[in-house]
Amino acid sequence: MFKEFREFALKGNVVDLAVGVIIGAAFGKITTSLVNDIIMPPIGLILGKVDFSNLYISLSGQHYASLAEAKAAGAATLNYGLFINSLLDFVIVAFAIFLLVREINAARKRLVHESTPTERACPFCLTTVSVEATKCKACTADLPSAPSPAHR
Repeated sequence: MFKEFREFALKGNVVDLAVGVIIGAAFGKITTSLVNDIIMPPIGLILGKVDFSNLYISLSGQHYASLAEAKAAGAATLNYGLFINSLLDFVIVAFAIFLLVREINAARKRLVHESTPTERACPFCLTTVSVEATKCKACTADLPSAPSPAHR
């Protein structure tokens, strides 16, 4: 069983997945810092010196000076300011992933387009003709149909 587990763990896909999770966690921390330390303070300042991480509703009915004080007292709270920060984290990460996937797809299309042949040789006179040609321009022979893109 250990040998089987070792083979599974050392497969390329599992290692790639592990690296992706680690990089994703680090990227998440960077994004959280970006939102909490760079983006939210100016937004809070523009909106009247509001600290989003300290926005909450006390469900116990009592008033507390800060979220930390409410938590220390054991009060149940709805932390909508922290939710707003998390929502911004998600939007930034989702946008970054969108940009990455868009670039990967564009590179993939370029690669497929570059590797798709546009010409082939006439089997009778070996003159180069378009892959879409049905008749050779040099010997006027009828050409066999070009192979479908799936078989190229």
